[in-house]
Amino acid sequence: MLLLALIILAQAPATRRAIVYTTAESTSFRLTPTDTLVFKPSEPTSEGRIYVFVDPRKTFQPLIGIGGALTDAAAETFAKLPAARQDELIAAYYSRDRGIGYTLGRTNINSCDFSSDMYTYVTEGDSALTSFSIAHDLRYKIPLIKRAMAASGNRLKLFASPWSPPAFMKDNNDMLHGGHLRPEYAHAWARYYTKFIQQYRQAGVPVWGITIQNEPMATQTWESCIYQAADERDFLKNHLGPAMWGRGLRDVNIIVWDHNRDLIIQRALAIFDDSAAARYAWGVGFHWYEDWSGGTQMYNNVALVNRLYPRKHLLFTEGTPANFDSTAYGRWSLGEAYGRSMINDFNSGAEGWTDWNILLDFCWMSAAVPTMSGTSVWPRFMRIPAPAH
Repeated sequence: MLLLALIILAQAPATRRAIVYTTAESTSFRLTPTDTLVFKPSEPTSEGRIYVFVDPRKTFQPLIGIGGALTDAAAETFAKLPAARQDELIAAYYSRDRGIGYTLGRTNINSCDFSSDMYTYVTEGDSALTSFSIAHDLRYKIPLIKRAMAASGNRLKLFASPWSPPAFMKDNNDMLHGGHLRPEYAHAWARYYTKFIQQYRQAGVPVWGITIQNEPMATQTWESCIYQAADERDFLKNHLGPAMWGRGLRDVNIIVWDHNRDLIIQRALAIFDDSAAARYAWGVGFHWYEDWSGGTQMYNNVALVNRLYPRKHLLFTEGTPANFDSTAYGRWSLGEAYGRSMINDFNSGAEGWTDWNILLDFCWMSAAVPTMSGTSVWPRFMRIPAPAH
């Protein structure tokens, strides 16, 4: 059971109220108002009673919001839905009055593991980027993002992540299977981000932030690219940061790491202890998959980064159950896993929390290599999304 007390601060101290919202297993309570508490003058304390002591002079990090990923897979699945179901999904996620009011979104730069085709925004070999075009995204992804933004009252903050540079920019000549950015293409790859941001803006989609690389320590069978800590630091310092600032994009936040909590301290030390790199970095993004080898989630690592670099920001950028299980849909333990992570991450200093795909169909969720061959749609919004609780 989760109890959430929303304190109404706009009232006089003597009449302040706290509305209690309850979400509980085996009940109909889903963020349901269940009680109203009224603040009273303090009484002598007693060991036999329960108290919550609040010091209003002490504040913590601001809350950017909670959200989910708007990938190709989510957008193409969304397009399959009847218009009424599309409206229902958008309202459930992004409306403040009829839904849970998501204010964060993540999308992919170039294709990712949840794209139906492998693509970039340039023709192969075009290091001058003269062919750069986001036309691919205008069919599905951008229309979904724009609807989400409108439903949120234009409060949605969108950040974008690349899974891989184009193949010709990498030492393995492959967007898949890891590999590294070739040094001679570092400048062109940095300009690639700026063109993406500028063309998205021209299409009516402001980009709030970018991560440098999705999961930079993971060699995957899908789109991936390896950056050791020094690689990411030097790319940010010598190429991406100057390119962003030089093209008037200082207002777009650059997020480093974007991988699991296990190595977040080492990555933060490498980048933030270099003032020439740190000046360009807004903060650190992180995922929750560090327990893949049988360990536990390392929330304390996030808290340590927060203590070491209190002026840098922390953002949870991706988390989802590692394997799809058709019998687990709606399972209470799944919601508890989300809640456990969110509570610990916010207590550790995170300012926002981003779920993975907002919407998938059976084919996407069960395929080892995603394809769009299926037509059955299984939207997650059929229950209130777990991050609401």
